[in-house]
Amino acid sequence: MDRIGEPVVVREVPDPTPPAGGVVVRVHATGLCRSDWHAWAGHDDVALPHVPGHELAGVVAEVGTGVERWAVGDRVTVPFVCGCGRCSYCRSGDAQVCPRQQQPGFTHWGSFAELVALHAADTNLVAVPDGVSFAAAASLGCRFATAFRALTGRARLEAGEWLTVVGAGGVGLSAVMIAKALGAHVVAVDRHQVALDAARALGADRVLLADDVPSADRPVDDVASADRPVDDVPSGGRPTEGAPEDGVPADGQPGSDVAARVHELTGGGSHVAVDAVGSERTCVDAVLSLRRRGRHVQVGLLPPVAGHPRVPMDRVIGWELDLLGSHGMAAADYPAMLALIASGALRPQRLIERVVGLDEAAALLPGFDRASPAGMTMIDPLRG
Repeated sequence: MDRIGEPVVVREVPDPTPPAGGVVVRVHATGLCRSDWHAWAGHDDVALPHVPGHELAGVVAEVGTGVERWAVGDRVTVPFVCGCGRCSYCRSGDAQVCPRQQQPGFTHWGSFAELVALHAADTNLVAVPDGVSFAAAASLGCRFATAFRALTGRARLEAGEWLTVVGAGGVGLSAVMIAKALGAHVVAVDRHQVALDAARALGADRVLLADDVPSADRPVDDVASADRPVDDVPSGGRPTEGAPEDGVPADGQPGSDVAARVHELTGGGSHVAVDAVGSERTCVDAVLSLRRRGRHVQVGLLPPVAGHPRVPMDRVIGWELDLLGSHGMAAADYPAMLALIASGALRPQRLIERVVGLDEAAALLPGFDRASPAGMTMIDPLRG
C-alpha cells in the first residue's frame, strides 16, 4: 500500500528479520477484515509504504534472540493485539490493553505477505493444535477471538439470556456461534439476507432484515422484519417482571424500528447486545435493543471520521445499561476457547466463506466496506 485510499499492489519486498525476543512466521493463512479496510482508507495512522494484515497463522521460520518457548517449525497463531511482554498489563494477562502494544498490519508490516515479523513471541504466540487448520486458526486472531472475549470476558453472557448481534459478518457470525454454544438465545440483525441466512444456519433463533434508511412512506415492519411469529419465543427469554411496553422504544431515535422488533421478539429486550459493524446507526440499534440493566459491547470500530458518533446516553442512564468495549483477546485467554474448539462445541472453520490469493485480495481490499460476504474471506499467500 503506497498511498492512502488508492489501489494496492503485490510485489517483492525484502524479507523481514526477527526482532530481539521475536520471530518471523511463514504465513499460511491470513484474514481479510473490515479493520484492514479502515487502515487502507486512512482511519488508522500507518506509515507508508505499508503491508496490511493482522489475522494470521503459519509456521515459525526464524527465531530471534531471547525467545524461550518457540522453535523453527512450530505451528502458531497470534492475537491481533500484541503486548510488549514486560508491563503490568501483560504480566497480568491483559496484553490486549498493553500501552506499548503492537499490531501487525497497523503499527508495523502485517501478514498480507509470505513472511511476517512478530515481537514478544513468548507473550503473544499461541500454539495451533495439529487438528486445527491454518485457515481456522487465522480466523481466531481477530474476529472470532474478539467475539469470544466480548461475550465471555466482557458481557458475561449466560445460558438462557437473549443476545442481539447487529451485523452478521465475521465478528457477528462468530458471536452467533459462540452464544449458541453457551446456551443463549440469539437475534441477528443485518442488511443482507445472505448474511442472515448464514446466521440462521449457525443457530440464530431470530433474524431481522434492517435497511440503512427507513422510508417515511414505508411501514416499520417492512424495514425490520422477523422470520418467525413473535409468539414463537423460547420461554427462557421471557421477562419475569414489568409490562411489555416497558421494553419497546417509542422515542423516535434512529434505529428504533429495529430495536422495537427486538423488544417484541425477546419479550422485553435483549440482555446483551453487540455492535459488530461500527457505525452510529448500528451502535444505536444495539443499545436501544437492550432491556433494563442490559449490557452493550462495542466491537465494530467507530472511527471519528465525521465526529464521534452519537450514543443514546439518556437510555444508558435511565435504564442503567452497561457499555463495554472489547479489544481482541490476549494469548493468555486462548486455552478456554481452544478447548471448546477441540471438543467440537465451536467450529470456526464453518465461518470461512472463501480462500483467495494475494492478487485477488489486493483487488478486494478497496471495496471491502461495500462487500457483503456471508462469513470470512481468508488469504493464502502461497496460492497462485
